[in-house]
Amino acid sequence: MVITHLSEGPKWSCGHKGVIVTILSFLTHALFLNPVVTINCSEPNTQSLLAAFNADIFPFSAVRPVNSLQTPTNISIYFTLYAILGVDEKAQILETFIWQAMTWRIEFLSWDPVECGTSDITVPRLNLWRPDVVINEFVDKNKAPDTYYVRVNHTGYVTDGMPVKVKSSCNLNIYTFPFDMQKCSFTFHSYMHSNVSVRLSFAKPVEDILTQSKALMKTMGEWELLNMTSYKHNLVSYGSSWDELIYYVTLRRRAMLYVVNLIIPSCFLITLDLFSFILPPQSVDRSAFKMTLILGYTVFLLLMNDLLPVTGNTIPLLNVFFSICLALMVASLLETIIITNLLHNAKDYPAVPRWVRVLVIEFMGRLVCLRRKKPVQGFIFPNQDSMVKVKAGGQGDAVGQAEGPETGAVSELRKLRRQLRDIRQHVFSKSESDQHSQDWVHIGCVIDRFLFILYAIFISVSFITIVALWIHWKST
Repeated sequence: MVITHLSEGPKWSCGHKGVIVTILSFLTHALFLNPVVTINCSEPNTQSLLAAFNADIFPFSAVRPVNSLQTPTNISIYFTLYAILGVDEKAQILETFIWQAMTWRIEFLSWDPVECGTSDITVPRLNLWRPDVVINEFVDKNKAPDTYYVRVNHTGYVTDGMPVKVKSSCNLNIYTFPFDMQKCSFTFHSYMHSNVSVRLSFAKPVEDILTQSKALMKTMGEWELLNMTSYKHNLVSYGSSWDELIYYVTLRRRAMLYVVNLIIPSCFLITLDLFSFILPPQSVDRSAFKMTLILGYTVFLLLMNDLLPVTGNTIPLLNVFFSICLALMVASLLETIIITNLLHNAKDYPAVPRWVRVLVIEFMGRLVCLRRKKPVQGFIFPNQDSMVKVKAGGQGDAVGQAEGPETGAVSELRKLRRQLRDIRQHVFSKSESDQHSQDWVHIGCVIDRFLFILYAIFISVSFITIVALWIHWKST
């Protein structure tokens, strides 16, 4: 109102207006840029400043350091990630070590650095009000070394830095283990105060925090810090709103240890089992070789079990790969046993059922390019009876016409006819039995070829999948 009156009054000259503007500018600068001195020091030394704190600041450590409780306290937060201590997949816990820093202002605190002899001082943390900012994901108490002091500068700003060993919950997805990346969050918020009383803000850009964390990272183990993002969120609950600062930390597992100790040996063993199909199935050495491989693979899985993650959430793809490899090894051993039995006892089996012939010999045989060759007919006279009859009849007529000594020759011919018929029936039954045996042997060969192709397809797909995951993991 005074400014309006002075600016509208016709009696004020331009010189007077300039003086008034200068005075108002000086007052504004004094009020808003330079804090009002609230404590005085009798001497420019630490004892005098500490005595002033004991008299005017420390007694008010139980309440927020504001002149009016309607005024919110602004708190700036940032942290530096120093170490990634480990990840517990079973308990879904990430363990890290961070340096957390918070800054806020005591409104009724300031002093003259010249009068008190210093521009900042460290005081016991318990003697000042501290914000109740916690990390939502915390699942254990802080086991980091205790720090007992905070830094206060002459403008009233308090900086509280402390180490924190964070044991936080994290939703871990280990489906692509060991080529997995995990994204865990750190959510900072005030436990009791809504944003009417306490307002949170980022003290540093998240890019600077990421750069500083990578530069100062001391321990990573099998995990690598990949990225870090942040955003501010307002949580509304029971009619009040709370400020939340959320940091997302992206970690990537170092997969080389698992590739060398798990994947490559397993691929060698499964490839060796694949080439065991080259051995003749009728050989006993083939089944013994496969049994030795299964025993070695089982011992390998038992020894490497500690390297595999255990969680009830999802089953890692690598565990599925190992299970399928073991199942194929067992299936190939069973198939070898069945084929060996077919090759040695096929002559004792009955004729092949029609559905087995259609499914295996015709369908699967075409599928694996192993068709059945047409059987070759043996040297059998289909009309032996008629030929013998004709010959016998002719001889009979001749004998009838020429009686006497020719009767013995006719009986010999009839005896020969019966012997030929018995031979023909024996050869036919023997040929039919051989045909059944050949059918069973062919079924065994088709199954052997089918399992070999299935084995080769599985190994090829597994190799391509592992290489693709590794390339994607490397390029991320």
